[in-house]
Amino acid sequence: MKRIAIVVLALVVGMVAAVAAVGLSLWWSAAAVPLILLGLLGASDLLQRRHSVLRNYPVLGHARFLLERIRPELQQYFIERNFDGRPFDRDVRTIVYERAKGTDAEQPYGTERDVYQPGYEFLVPSMAPCPVPKSPPRVRIGGPDCTRPYDMALLNVSAMSFGSLSANAILALNGGAAAGGFAHDTGEGGLSEYHLKPGGDLVWEIGTGYFGCRTPDGDFDPVEFADKAAHEHVKCVSLKLSQGAKPGIGGVLPGAKVNAEIAKVRDVPEGRTVLSPPYHKVFSTPRELVRFIARMRELSGGKPTGFKLCVGSRQQLLAVCKAMLAEGTTPDFIIVDGGEGGTGAAPLEFADHVGTPLTEGLLTVHNALVGAGLRDRIRLGASGKIATGTDLVKRLVQGADYGNAARAMMFAVGCIQAQRCHTNTCPTGVTTQDPRRARALDVRDKAPRVQRLQEATVASALQLMASMGVTDPADLRPHMLRRRIDPYTERSYEELYEWLEPGQLLAEPPAAWAADWQVADPDRFTV
Repeated sequence: MKRIAIVVLALVVGMVAAVAAVGLSLWWSAAAVPLILLGLLGASDLLQRRHSVLRNYPVLGHARFLLERIRPELQQYFIERNFDGRPFDRDVRTIVYERAKGTDAEQPYGTERDVYQPGYEFLVPSMAPCPVPKSPPRVRIGGPDCTRPYDMALLNVSAMSFGSLSANAILALNGGAAAGGFAHDTGEGGLSEYHLKPGGDLVWEIGTGYFGCRTPDGDFDPVEFADKAAHEHVKCVSLKLSQGAKPGIGGVLPGAKVNAEIAKVRDVPEGRTVLSPPYHKVFSTPRELVRFIARMRELSGGKPTGFKLCVGSRQQLLAVCKAMLAEGTTPDFIIVDGGEGGTGAAPLEFADHVGTPLTEGLLTVHNALVGAGLRDRIRLGASGKIATGTDLVKRLVQGADYGNAARAMMFAVGCIQAQRCHTNTCPTGVTTQDPRRARALDVRDKAPRVQRLQEATVASALQLMASMGVTDPADLRPHMLRRRIDPYTERSYEELYEWLEPGQLLAEPPAAWAADWQVADPDRFTV
């Protein structure tokens, strides 16, 4: 009764205030309406039981929720400095936007970064720089078992699915890839008409859901796979074991998002929630994985075939290497995804605390393949926060042969890092299936931006390498990248990490690798 009395009193006070504001003869005027509505809002706040703040502070408490809602925008535009924002800072976003637009991407007055901060990294320039190559080199993908090798660009579009991204975003990305002559990874969401229509080269990614090549029960369908893999635009096929954003768990596409178009692309029922399991049905041991990769290559007509993973157990990785040696066959490429996370929405604990970061993951895979005597047969792709030429050169130094970029390409087509990707309310039409929002992304304007970003980023990487005295990425060495350890000490990557010699694991494993190599079993994934 006491609370009801308070509510009534609030309404009366509101009415009295309204009357006083406009005069007794004009109490029905428009000026009184806002005050009456505030009185009703206050009454509703007092009666509701969900939010304690609103019960104790009716009307005024809504300011707290408003500020909380716009906190990311306030942080990004008014609080964070140019170089310390996350996931991508203002400086990186600016250089990507400028390169995508074809405008100046230079900065006066020196760096704003603290070059004596532990963790700061820098490339080593040469006293005898080289001329910048007139045309960027390409990476031949295709081992001894591959009959249709592909020449990969140094930077390509990383895996992003139709369904996660809008149709217009996919069209723009593939249009840019077609114009620039680089590859576009489809992501695990299937091979859609939007991937095929512009004519760009494709890396068709197959995940645990086998979308686009699955049976009604969710198993792998070899007939449908072979039919689609034969498409002229599909240049490589990739089996996704895990991704950096959420290694070890599958994905969920809510039924509300599964419209007729997405259902057709993914071979799933319309309107029903789609689950991607955390594990594959086609293999359960390292040996079975290697055999399935070989089967995919055969079904695709000899096209380059590989897998993508976020590195976890080194023992399991070495078990796969032993399986390759035992079976006498290897994948043509491996894409290493960083545990830093990416475009896929994921539980915070997984994004923050599960999976090996890209630097250590890339070094682990590179050294494992070198030590097992397999590195010359397999090309390594690096996927994780590559947005600038510096990022690309660092990954090449760390063992990669080429790089893939996802979020930087999203910036090129209009992303503003609103971080609303999983809500279907993307403000720029990139990560939404809402036709009204997706309409904002103009493909004719954004496709050239993707091309310009890739071209300018690769050109920047070549310019950096030339300043280091290198024209061929294969000539980059670990001593050319250095990291500050403390304000008084810096070390090169050659000193910081152990680099195995070709075949060293087969002859005499070093102490740091011996135990893992011994335990690694090609017939089971040890935990």
